[in-house]
Amino acid sequence: MAPRAADSTVLAGARVVLPTGTVENGRLAVEGARIAAAAPEDARTVDLTGHWVVPGFVDMHNHGGGGASFTSGTADEVLTGIRTHREHGTTTMVASTVTGEMDFLARRAGELSELVEQGDLAGIHFEGPFISPCRKGAHSEQLLRYPDPAEVRKLVDAARGAARMVTLATELPGGLDSVRLLAELGVIAAIGHTDATYAQTVEAIDAGATVATHLFNAMPPIAHREPGPITALLEDDRITVELINDGTHLHPAVLELAYRHKGAGRVALITDAMDAAGFGDGEYQLGPLAVEVRDGVARLVEGGSIAGSTLTLDTAFRRAVTLDRIPVEDVVRSISANPARLLGVDDRVGSLEPGKDADLVVLDEDFVLKGVMRRGEWIVEPKTA
Repeated sequence: MAPRAADSTVLAGARVVLPTGTVENGRLAVEGARIAAAAPEDARTVDLTGHWVVPGFVDMHNHGGGGASFTSGTADEVLTGIRTHREHGTTTMVASTVTGEMDFLARRAGELSELVEQGDLAGIHFEGPFISPCRKGAHSEQLLRYPDPAEVRKLVDAARGAARMVTLATELPGGLDSVRLLAELGVIAAIGHTDATYAQTVEAIDAGATVATHLFNAMPPIAHREPGPITALLEDDRITVELINDGTHLHPAVLELAYRHKGAGRVALITDAMDAAGFGDGEYQLGPLAVEVRDGVARLVEGGSIAGSTLTLDTAFRRAVTLDRIPVEDVVRSISANPARLLGVDDRVGSLEPGKDADLVVLDEDFVLKGVMRRGEWIVEPKTA
């Protein structure tokens, strides 16, 4: 079914999660593309009794989906990936690249910026090439570089105002200066794929870093004599930590540890998805590297390193509530409000408030996705009696 404009619609009977808390038997009015304070008497009413209505999900770290790569796909292929994630509740998303040649990444930034300008993407995230060879994960070691501020600036400039985040191993030569540059430019400096010590991580935070790229993954573990970057990132309120809640990247106890130390206001649930998200097992490319996806887990063909995920945010939400026992309101903050704030789009998305985009997700009582609305149009229309 083609998406249909909501026009004047009232969503009634559901548990509606607002910034102030959950409203039982709530009513949410939609006028055109926006959430309204009220709706006319003749507005269409959709009975969502027994369901939840939550804000549309915001993914600040995503490499692709639906068989399409955000690093190398054509514009049409990127739109396919975006559409795949929208069908799983992600109404706002950033396109993440992986390590490549500098000239290629600069060209790619220009291409992706066109999709940002037309409103399909919320920005661009550069993950690599400025990362540690010791913690490279699924990145080509031959293409890694030190974070020279001039080269960091080249990528940001190539994005024509669309750069939102750069992941750096801040302990490398030029790392701290690059963090300071990004802070001056209003671009998130994210600490990740790093071999930094505790003290080096503290330095980077003081220099202006504000995000931890997929905390726990691609960084040294906590040790009793060298607490490492994880401890510094968990203890500092200036840092928001990304978490991949797919059951592969993190043990549930580790997820709980992060929530307990950071609080829901400093967690961002992400997918770190690659092409296979919403598509299936098989053979793929992640940048120049071959990846095999088996039973939903993506690994490099050579070496076996985890290579992103096949996660969609509706699954991350359901796991967080049903398996990890995180309160629904806290999950909503982590999956919508917090990433929207970090990306600077919280004036439009991330919460259900009058005047904001009518971006929302309908979930049943088991937290299975049943509907998705974006800017007042049903991407997935809930079936009602």
